[in-house]
Amino acid sequence: MLGSIIGGFIVILVGTALLPTVAQQVGLAQADGNVTGAADTLVGLTTLFYALAIATSAIGIAAQGLRASGLV
Repeated sequence: MLGSIIGGFIVILVGTALLPTVAQQVGLAQADGNVTGAADTLVGLTTLFYALAIATSAIGIAAQGLRASGLV
């Protein structure tokens, strides 16, 4: 139980630490000029999907730990 909750916090910590790097690389890819149109829009959404994946996985890990302990 505690291990899963700590794992969820580690996912949040590492994921949020890497978020500025992901955002910077997405910005560089968009500024390059080789990506245009719909592909540029999808590349711009990469940061959003990354943040959603971090939140979803952290919530899932924490919920699994709480379910295993019988609290949920």
